[in-house]
Amino acid sequence: MRPSRFVGTDAQAVLADVRAQLGPDAVILTNRQIDDGIEVIAMSGADLAAWTAGGSGGQNSEALASVAGEMQSLRSLLEGQLADLTFTDAERRNPVKATVWRNVMNLGFSPALVRRLLEHLPPQLDAGNAMRWARAALARNIAVGGEDIVERGGVFALVGPTGVGKTTTIAKLAARCLMKRGDASVALVTIDNYRIGAYEQLRVYADILNAPLFAVNDDAGLEAVLAELAGRHLVLVDTAGMNQHDQRLADQIGLLCHDGVEIDRILVLAAAAQGAALEEAVRGFGTRRLAGCILTKLDESVTIGAALDVLIRHRLPVLYLTTGQRVPEDLDRASVESLIERVFKAPGQSAFSLRDDEYGGAPQRTAR
Repeated sequence: MRPSRFVGTDAQAVLADVRAQLGPDAVILTNRQIDDGIEVIAMSGADLAAWTAGGSGGQNSEALASVAGEMQSLRSLLEGQLADLTFTDAERRNPVKATVWRNVMNLGFSPALVRRLLEHLPPQLDAGNAMRWARAALARNIAVGGEDIVERGGVFALVGPTGVGKTTTIAKLAARCLMKRGDASVALVTIDNYRIGAYEQLRVYADILNAPLFAVNDDAGLEAVLAELAGRHLVLVDTAGMNQHDQRLADQIGLLCHDGVEIDRILVLAAAAQGAALEEAVRGFGTRRLAGCILTKLDESVTIGAALDVLIRHRLPVLYLTTGQRVPEDLDRASVESLIERVFKAPGQSAFSLRDDEYGGAPQRTAR
């Protein structure tokens, strides 16, 4: 009924030895790393049951709690070692793919996109040519807007999460239109009835630009205002910034998409946002009747890999980029060249960068 000691060079070998000698119901009591590898103390399931039945209740509870903790510790150790072995084996078999994986992941792209990229990586490329191919492949999949909406004209609503710069971007687009087409070419509309001071903020821009501003809050009001503004070259609609989980978002989208109006929606996203937040925003605001996307706050972004990743996977074209608060200077038409150059500009190593030996899993550490 005594525990048995097992020593091996890796976790898989030790675990196999434990199962071979004590059976599939063997229980790991302790594990630790030693100079020769890994030491595991284990008992068969039957011996452990007899042992715990014969002891006192308090001692049994402590022993069982200790067993559970040690089993979890060994499981984590095994998972880390298996992940390391998996990546190391893949790197050994195809070091070029491993290099591309590391480099592109460090640019902020998601594992989902990098996996798809590697599926099409041509064989027989060295690491340098493979990275050049990856750069070109990503560039081919970045969609940018066609005709400038300031030149094209129409009715556009800027939608997106809170704090991404929709109102300031509207002011930049309106100023560009006035510079190119003169007075009476642009009008502003707001349906933001939720945010305190939203109308006043847009009112300041409207006064500076000498452009009319209308506030509406229902379908009939929006239809009437747009009919009145039919002669304007460009009508820009400001919307409330909402979390994609906000119940009012469906009402806002319904107001912009109902049959009585013709409005193109443009999704505004902050380039510095986390990939998961960008993914949720695109899904929440939907791609139906989206004319494209405006990426804002590039001046605050270390890398825009996550933003481009989301736009590539959802096939959403980029129309404009904003790089500051100046109206209208800090607004540029998007181009594939500028986006790909920005994302491949090496950010250097940081606290958030993985070392080469960490890609398979967490760094090795001594088990308690």
